[in-house]
Amino acid sequence: MADHKNPTYEAPPLEDPHHSDEISLGKNDLLGQELHLDPILNRKMHMVNNAIDEIGMTGYQWRLFVLNGFGYAVDSLILLIQSVIATYAAYEFQPSFAYGLTIAAYVGMLVGALFWGLSADVIGRKYAFNISLLLSSVFCIVAGASPNWIVLGLFVCLAAFGSGGNLVLDTAVFLEYLPSKDQWLLTLMAAWWGVGQLVAGLFAWAYLPNFSCPGDPATTGVPCNWHTNPGWRYVWFSCGALVFVMSIARVTVIRLRETPKYLIGEGRDEEVVETLQWIATKYHRPCSLTLQGLQDCGTTDLSGGRRGSITAHASKRFSFAEVWTHIRGLYATRKMALSTSLIWFSWLLIGLAYPLYNVFLPTYLATRGAALGGLSPGDQWRNYAVANVCSIPSPILAGLMCRSPWFWGRRGTMIIGALVTMAFFFAYTQVKSNAENLGFTTPEVLPSAHRGTGNGIAIGFNRLMGIMSAIVATYANTSTPVPIYVCAALYIVMAAVAACFPFEPMGSRSS
Repeated sequence: MADHKNPTYEAPPLEDPHHSDEISLGKNDLLGQELHLDPILNRKMHMVNNAIDEIGMTGYQWRLFVLNGFGYAVDSLILLIQSVIATYAAYEFQPSFAYGLTIAAYVGMLVGALFWGLSADVIGRKYAFNISLLLSSVFCIVAGASPNWIVLGLFVCLAAFGSGGNLVLDTAVFLEYLPSKDQWLLTLMAAWWGVGQLVAGLFAWAYLPNFSCPGDPATTGVPCNWHTNPGWRYVWFSCGALVFVMSIARVTVIRLRETPKYLIGEGRDEEVVETLQWIATKYHRPCSLTLQGLQDCGTTDLSGGRRGSITAHASKRFSFAEVWTHIRGLYATRKMALSTSLIWFSWLLIGLAYPLYNVFLPTYLATRGAALGGLSPGDQWRNYAVANVCSIPSPILAGLMCRSPWFWGRRGTMIIGALVTMAFFFAYTQVKSNAENLGFTTPEVLPSAHRGTGNGIAIGFNRLMGIMSAIVATYANTSTPVPIYVCAALYIVMAAVAACFPFEPMGSRSS
């Protein structure tokens, strides 16, 4: 985007919303044809998209990329930390239910996704953005001082609750500030998930080999307590301290303003213009959006008083009617209903396949006699950390694929990714050496007013399946290859689901 100081630059004219069919239908907007049920909101959303595209990518969005990425990283960090320390904590506490921490983490993530997702559509995005990581950091630190298995599970659950809404909020906040040509960065942001996994691996490598019991006291005869087994506690303390620094950065590096697309759905036109004009002024960019231009479109319907309009809120915001209003908004048309259902089903499948893979694989490899022994604990955790590095480049490649016309946009990228993952799952059943073990471990279509709810339910389905995977692992035979083949088959279904998505986000603007 040319700078406004360039004398050859002319800001694109804003169309008259009273006579332009293109604006009323939003042909360049992803859900434009679906939002015809509320043409005033559609016109305003189109004008906001014009303004965001006119301003272009600025330092504000790049800082959001990093700070929102922290949420992705913490989500994966909490999930992995509880799994890597579970064995060592169990040596000390001798629990009767070995997968208790996994269930605790996924319950916290489930409740967090629903709570933060629904609240984001009721009170806005910025409050959860500012406090969710702070809550998570406090409970991470307290978890490290747990006196028994039940208390540890409680604080793991609470830490997961704090971080559980980040996959919901981070994508919504970042997306609602992104210019259309840069929406591929939403895919790239998933690389932060890999960063979280890497940090978990590094913490484990640093502490667990050097500050842990040699094994179960019942077999080693070595007492296991805070003094002889502090490694897993150090992991939690370090994790909490890091997340605390991230939470402070969120409120100091950037003072998040409520997203313009949330504000436009709330009828707060003046704040929309003020926010976008502030960004344009700060970064010396043009912005032709005016309050008069938005007001000329009409008044946004918030309560469904206009016949056929998509309601933004119920008469009482803090009620079950409010939740139903947002769910109904996700099913306003047949096409939106299909899209929403497929998104939720896709997240459900991922939530089952990914945890099952991680739960069953170690036992399966051990019973197959894979030559993974003979390594010191330090070497084992080193390999774990190195393997987690491999999860960072994949979203980078996926982001570049989304931009390319050769891969059918985001749907094509999802199909290819699912099929490649399936192939690696099948290949993993043939692992018989450490080198193979290290080498094979490689791996926008919701209306703004209801995006938090839609994302929250999607992630909720994902977490629910994570709980199921822990229960299955407790009572099923983990020594056969069948669960891994089932996981691979689930990725085939994911590829088919991706091919059926009715919307292609790439090349269109989010609403």
